[in-house]
Amino acid sequence: MARIAAIDAWEILDSRGRPTLAAALRLDDGATASISVPSGASTGRAEAKELRDGGKRYRGFGCQSAVANVRGPIAQGLLHESFQDQQQFDRRLLELDGTGDKSRLGANALVAMSLVFARAVAGQQQKQLFQYFAALLADAAPRLPRLTINLFSGGKHGFGQVSIQDVLVVPRSGLTVAQGLALMYDVYQAAAEICAKRYSVRPLTADEGGLAPPFRSSLEMLQTAAEAIQAAGYVVGQDAALALDLAASHFVRPDRDYDLDGERLSPDQLIATIGSWVKAFPIVSVEDGLSEDAWDHWPVLRKRLGGHVLTVADDLTCTNPARIRRAIESGAADALLLKVNQIGTVTEAQEALLTARAAGWQVSVSARSGETEDNWLADLAVGWSGDFIKVGSITQSERLAKYNRLLEIEQFHGLRGR
Repeated sequence: MARIAAIDAWEILDSRGRPTLAAALRLDDGATASISVPSGASTGRAEAKELRDGGKRYRGFGCQSAVANVRGPIAQGLLHESFQDQQQFDRRLLELDGTGDKSRLGANALVAMSLVFARAVAGQQQKQLFQYFAALLADAAPRLPRLTINLFSGGKHGFGQVSIQDVLVVPRSGLTVAQGLALMYDVYQAAAEICAKRYSVRPLTADEGGLAPPFRSSLEMLQTAAEAIQAAGYVVGQDAALALDLAASHFVRPDRDYDLDGERLSPDQLIATIGSWVKAFPIVSVEDGLSEDAWDHWPVLRKRLGGHVLTVADDLTCTNPARIRRAIESGAADALLLKVNQIGTVTEAQEALLTARAAGWQVSVSARSGETEDNWLADLAVGWSGDFIKVGSITQSERLAKYNRLLEIEQFHGLRGR
């Protein structure tokens, strides 16, 4: 039983310099915890709604109103109350907000409180946070996830030089986290050297740490990624594969065609283009290959990928159990990108996880473009046995905090990877 003794929140800055929330919670037995939460740039319309201040301060992105909600109505509804478990606590948060999309109190406020409660109770129970997350599941089996690491970025994560958002490197299965990161270091340095020679640019990075040289096309970005793996001394498709995040909702046209690198494509033509990439390169997954509203065409894409390449839903499903069920019923995807702040509470994210797992989907636990140095995401990916983790590149402290936590768990807790 956890009884709430004190609650606080304050505004901090994320990795893009935009405001986000930190929160602290104290239980009446003295257990304390703090947390900081991320914010996305490539956001789906069905995501739970963050509360932003508007106005001129921080160009409207301020979070003082969300902070006030934590200190005000949320604190008033939680202080001196006792909670049996995470589910009961999160249910109370949802009752306090009273909206389906968390728009009254703010999803950023709710997710901060949900996560800080988890960390406080983990401390109270003298558990590692990943052990606490694992204990929320009936068939807990903590494992280290397989790494998917940003190499090149375009779209909203980069400078819009190409339409697709990310090309990621996926070290082969069976490697330890330490081995996978060492491989990625070699590939990243090789890619930076290629970019310096070919494009005469310094290794400037995008939101999630990926390199973002002035590629002329998305195909060129893919070709250069494969070249970098080879230049680093590895065998493409054997030592490391690729993954794609198209974030197609951000280059869909009002008429539902797509503007891919300046070329207008119908949905069927975009699917054919993705199919040609999958045939030409060792790609293990395609995320958001179509827009979030293209429900009729997602099953076509999945069929084209043939089951040997994962069709990953992010904007389509937004970690929302109802949307995941619809995607399952229609055969739209076979993998979920899980982001807790898309839905608002740990309990709802858990339902999303279990819904996807029951359908045989794989799950990738994902960070956001606006991250903090908090490392709770690594514990979530391990505790919930994520098939993959998607954090960003191997630069920038907000990304490295998660990778370094995975290294710590690997070193001291004897867990194995995939």
